[in-house]
Amino acid sequence: MSEPLRVAVRRGTFVECVHEVHGVAVRDGETIAVFGDPSFTASLRSAAKPIQALPLARAYPDLGDEELAIAAASHLGTERHVEAVRKLLAATGGSEEELDCGIQDGRPPEPIYDNCSGKHAGMLAVCRAHGWPVEGYRQPDHPLQGLLLAEVAAAAELDEDEVGTGVDGCGVVAFAIPLGRTALAYSRLEQLDGGERVAAAMRAHPVLVGGDGATDTTLMQQHPDVFAKGGAEGLFCAGGLGLGLALKVADGNPRALRPALAVLGEQLGLALEAFTAVPVRNRHGEEAAVVSVL
Repeated sequence: MSEPLRVAVRRGTFVECVHEVHGVAVRDGETIAVFGDPSFTASLRSAAKPIQALPLARAYPDLGDEELAIAAASHLGTERHVEAVRKLLAATGGSEEELDCGIQDGRPPEPIYDNCSGKHAGMLAVCRAHGWPVEGYRQPDHPLQGLLLAEVAAAAELDEDEVGTGVDGCGVVAFAIPLGRTALAYSRLEQLDGGERVAAAMRAHPVLVGGDGATDTTLMQQHPDVFAKGGAEGLFCAGGLGLGLALKVADGNPRALRPALAVLGEQLGLALEAFTAVPVRNRHGEEAAVVSVL
């Protein structure tokens, strides 16, 4: 195990704080770049969404790219995002009233504006495809959540009892696996049944996956061969080009991700110069601090 990468917030003449970041990249099942501990347990949170979208892609072979992309998204709740969720619901026989993702603070008080509404619309669709009841679809004892646990375990080449589980912010089951296994899962995603379509949809519609300015969206816009997805508490994952990578900020602060991603990207031949030093602006719009590798 190597030392984690240290990402600092520099304000003027002093270092204000330091974040430790673990990172790993995998190609053909082998680790090709690492800093920190690849066995560090990482909560996937929303980074599980491309994997959770696999049953949707399999069940609906004619589903369009926009519908698949929004199912793998943590969106910003713009009208473009909401319309994509409605399009997914319409294509699969669902309704907004069935969405059980909750109400997100700072957004209109309707579940469809929640950043996980696309994932939930996809879950409703999978329930219908399997003939499962929609009621209670987000509960851990529902067959849908059992299926999604199996999908995560298979993607990471783990037994189901090796996957940690908890409750996600939107109420579904959240998963935790070692960071190296997360990178492995992203490296394998396009080889899994339905994975090629999910990854292609994310590449085709990066703004649906996150939104303007989001790190995953920005990475896909700069490198169209890559698909990427962030997760809560400082997790970031990407696949494509025959590899997978995963980054985890130990203290959960996502502001350390871009400089760490620039370092890992340089080792992998992904140029990300704009991520090297991230400005922090004050209320006057002035650059007050910079986030960069220590």
